[in-house]
Amino acid sequence: MPASRLIILSVAVAAAGGAGYVAKKMVVPPPQIVVDSGPKAPAVALQDVLVLSGDVPMGMPLENNIAWQSWPADGINANFITRAAEPDALEKLKGSVARMAMYTGEPLRRSKLIGEGQTFMSSILPSGMRAVATAISADTSAGGFILPNDFVDVIMTRRADATTGGTGFNTETILKNIRVLAIDQTIQEDEEGKKTKVGQTATLELTPQQAEIITVAQQMADRLTLSLRAISDTQEKNLDQADYLVSGNGRGGTVRLIKSGEVSEVGARK
Repeated sequence: MPASRLIILSVAVAAAGGAGYVAKKMVVPPPQIVVDSGPKAPAVALQDVLVLSGDVPMGMPLENNIAWQSWPADGINANFITRAAEPDALEKLKGSVARMAMYTGEPLRRSKLIGEGQTFMSSILPSGMRAVATAISADTSAGGFILPNDFVDVIMTRRADATTGGTGFNTETILKNIRVLAIDQTIQEDEEGKKTKVGQTATLELTPQQAEIITVAQQMADRLTLSLRAISDTQEKNLDQADYLVSGNGRGGTVRLIKSGEVSEVGARK
């Protein structure tokens, strides 16, 4: 066979082999069949927890500001309300009233709700304390800038007894570091604290002894003034108060009499 034909044949074989290789690479592989085995279980176990879907101010009903939300089961506190334990809690608690302010995303706890049969004021009052109302005015309440949950001193002012030659006024701080529960019927400051309310009555959180002191002072005083304390001073404890106003109280063998603004003691008859 002539050499020229041999060369042509070799070229033809090489070309055919190259064409076959290219064709093989261009063939589209058949699509893979995906078998749907259904939704996969999450890697973390979840439970529905009742949470706040909107802010609820203190003293307001929950209404539509609660909703179920999935939470990791390992992060659920025993005080949380779960759908598994109480499936009807969403509807049952809509009418409940907030004992304190609650905020969006916060898990709902029954300890923050007013208990059945309780009034609002009695529910926010700490154990052993008393709520006592006293009359105030704009000029005796820091110009209206005293708000619920502020702390104040109570100052008693009374005229000096003219019969004993006294003139002017006597002023004394009778109670210190007292928490304000409410101004009139307002038990929480306005949104963001931007507004103030000039009320006529302040409700104070007092011990039984302090409640007696201010009751006597209201009878003696020409005026009771609330003096606003700095927030940095509210941690002070065991401050002086006017215990002398009620120290006898009929229990120690004496009875306190108030006449013309003056306090006197007489022996109690048994």
